[in-house]
Amino acid sequence: MTISAEHAAPNPVRPRVLAMANQKGGVGKTTTAINLGTALAATGERVLIVDLDPQGNASTGLGIDRKTRDVSTYDVLTGEAKLRESVVPTAVPRLHIATSTLDLAGIELELGATQNRAFRLRNALLALNEAASDPYTYVLIDCPPSLNLLTVNAMAAADAILVPLQCEFFALEGLSQLLQTVEQIRSTLNPDLTIHGIVLTMFDARNNLSNQVVADVRAFMGEKVYATMIPRNVRISEAPSHGKPVLVYDLKCAGSEAYLKLATEVIQREREMRANLDTHIT
Repeated sequence: MTISAEHAAPNPVRPRVLAMANQKGGVGKTTTAINLGTALAATGERVLIVDLDPQGNASTGLGIDRKTRDVSTYDVLTGEAKLRESVVPTAVPRLHIATSTLDLAGIELELGATQNRAFRLRNALLALNEAASDPYTYVLIDCPPSLNLLTVNAMAAADAILVPLQCEFFALEGLSQLLQTVEQIRSTLNPDLTIHGIVLTMFDARNNLSNQVVADVRAFMGEKVYATMIPRNVRISEAPSHGKPVLVYDLKCAGSEAYLKLATEVIQREREMRANLDTHIT
């Protein structure tokens, strides 16, 4: 029996998938995933954070106790569970997280030379919004601070990469390495992968080095660098220990204001991308 197009099941809404990636640690990937996700949810978007870091800091930073993570992204990548089964709500309306556990640390050995092992997350995301009355509009992937199978899965699944970059001496060197990695992924696994933008983090206007790094990165990457910079802010540092995004911990602090501005920039770039795509199609 054939099903007419009129009665066929509608295609699920596909979320935009952004990976927070940088092989350097301590640059603000997790902080950006948590607070950008919160800010996007505050605008009415339905957001899923996928915690792919074995340390599970994104899960902890959103108040998810390790003892309650019965199903995690480890189970998703090994094929033991669907992505929706690893998802738990957070205290922030419209923001959910697929939690992580330390089991992820052994995923590379576990999957070995398994076929399509680089596409485990991408395949899991395909079914995310199937038969969902509450489809996600954004998926933010929090990557570990290394180029391993987890990061490769994130890049293979993502539409674009958002790069948190700390305002420090070796920032450009690390960025060059990341851009080379993106080119490798684009040529082998995901030809549509793009750099959504670079967000400068831990910026201190009083520090001459910070200002020099900003100037160098903007000269090197041009419009790819977001106008918004995330300041070095004690409230941002304190919030995770309370299991809260900084926007919930202290909405009026400089860090919260910066992440709200960043969310506005991200949404604006998304609109511009869609407009350009529509122009090419027509």
